[in-house]
Amino acid sequence: MGFKTGDFPPVDVETFLDKPLRERIRTLALHWVEYGFGSPKVIHATYVVKLLVLYMLGGAAVATWTSGLGPFWDVAHWWNEPIVYQKLVLWTVLLETLGLAGSWGPMAGKFKPMTGGILFWARPGTIRLRPWRRVPFTSGDRRTPGDVVLYLALLATLLVALLLPGVPSATLSAVLPENTTGLVDPELLIAPMALLVMCGLRDKTIFLAARGEQYLPALVFFTFLPFVDMIIALKLLIVAVWVGAGVSKFGLHFSNVVPPMVSNSPCVPAKWFKRAHYRDFPRDIRPSKVAGSLAHIGGTTVEIVTPLVLLFSTDPYVTLAAVALMALFHLFITSTFPLAVPLEWNILFAFASVFLFWGFPAWSGYGIADMSSPWLTAAITAGLLFFPVLGNLRPDLVSFLPSMRQYAGNWASALWAFAPGAEDKLNSMAHRPTKNQVDQLQAMGYPAPVAEITMQQTIAWRAMHSQGRGLFSLLIRHIPDLDRWTVREAEFGCNSLIGFNFGDGHLHNEDLIRAVQSRVGFAPGEWIVVWVESQAIHSKVQRYKVIDAALGVIERGTWRVADAVREQPWLPNGPIPTQVTWSATAQPALARPEGENGLGQRTPA
Repeated sequence: MGFKTGDFPPVDVETFLDKPLRERIRTLALHWVEYGFGSPKVIHATYVVKLLVLYMLGGAAVATWTSGLGPFWDVAHWWNEPIVYQKLVLWTVLLETLGLAGSWGPMAGKFKPMTGGILFWARPGTIRLRPWRRVPFTSGDRRTPGDVVLYLALLATLLVALLLPGVPSATLSAVLPENTTGLVDPELLIAPMALLVMCGLRDKTIFLAARGEQYLPALVFFTFLPFVDMIIALKLLIVAVWVGAGVSKFGLHFSNVVPPMVSNSPCVPAKWFKRAHYRDFPRDIRPSKVAGSLAHIGGTTVEIVTPLVLLFSTDPYVTLAAVALMALFHLFITSTFPLAVPLEWNILFAFASVFLFWGFPAWSGYGIADMSSPWLTAAITAGLLFFPVLGNLRPDLVSFLPSMRQYAGNWASALWAFAPGAEDKLNSMAHRPTKNQVDQLQAMGYPAPVAEITMQQTIAWRAMHSQGRGLFSLLIRHIPDLDRWTVREAEFGCNSLIGFNFGDGHLHNEDLIRAVQSRVGFAPGEWIVVWVESQAIHSKVQRYKVIDAALGVIERGTWRVADAVREQPWLPNGPIPTQVTWSATAQPALARPEGENGLGQRTPA
């Protein structure tokens, strides 16, 4: 890999796209093992520069200069100043809400332009997705001038709270009498909180992009709690995020996440180390014991045990070791450049580990027992656990983000299949500030076959995850001539339609398909979507839907997760078994026998 040239798959560009889909998936998945997306280093360098200059240096400069704490490069002077932490949270929310943080750039499917966010959400006529149909005054799926005003007002109020100096706080002075900077004026936070909720009720995309499930509680704590209670509540918040993410990694999915993530890391150049995460490359690329250990010891165990140690430890040495471990944990995730590129979020959490648990340790009066009321502790804990518990029991009701299932591999996800030429219809959508990703790549100078193969690497990546095997099984069963069709990873496609996706399949369910259909008008059979819900924590199956953009849902059913993780990404033994629970037709072809390849032929076991 060069600085400006990537590691493109070693295929004959002129003939590769004529090969059967499963053969293409196998070739691209094997290439991913050693090279990941194969992105040139200039792309990673772009993210690093953005992270260092815009987020870290820019955030530190704004937070310190507006709080009377210069110079910003003297980190030892301000790292444990409460107002700096508050303003770094506000800075992160602002960048996320603008679309300049997570889900930004080429690794999130944004090639030209590299930003989604504000280009979509400040433009009337673009698609918006309301979270609940029963909320008054939220009907429709078109962004109105009023929606744009709400969004711009949210940005403005965040900026005001960020730029104005702090105000004195009696509860802060009571425990830190030497503090002269105060805290962010609580009154300035009421408007952005209200506007974030209002924007979210009109369009869940903005709320999720702002990471409202994590930052909105932080803003509430900044506004309404006395200082000591605020610090302890912030500790409970970050521990809930960590432990929730750790619990979500129980089960069979997460081991399939680690190998492709490590393979995609530019910080792991050794091919032998990447191959070690697979059982028997190139014959068997299911997760190896090395991957399982990294997943469930370096991942699950660390995310559950270490935060609890931080929350209850009163030993400085134990606390320092735990703080260092969680900071390294987030720095490792950052170094892998996961496709949703949540780099700013990880850096903030690494800093929060140090600020909250070392800057305000339990033995200095900031332990969980030091909160002013045990009832307040119980209420905050219950509130923080509500959506993670509900989301794991009923994933259909809660996005995987409030469910705290980051990186778990247990995602609602989808694949899109377009009949030959039908994908081009998406480019006819009015008010859309982008084109399809394959067209974005061609606009950057990629030849059409190279652009197509580049995009097909994303569906090979999906096939390397557990739900990908089930989704491809559905496509094979439902589309006899699938090799001729264009198959797309829905997360990337969704990004080009609404300006954001962070791996949440709820952003591209029937609501998005219906909104696109009302604007484009696909004929029956032109755009087929196979969509699957996250696995409930007490279930052994995932529930899927097959959607025809013109006809709506045409089939529902389930597959066993164990059957999905048992197969290779390219399904050499044919589709995994599925159980149809409802069908819009009585055609027996909708539930072909196990092992049939969708072409009326049996495949060897």
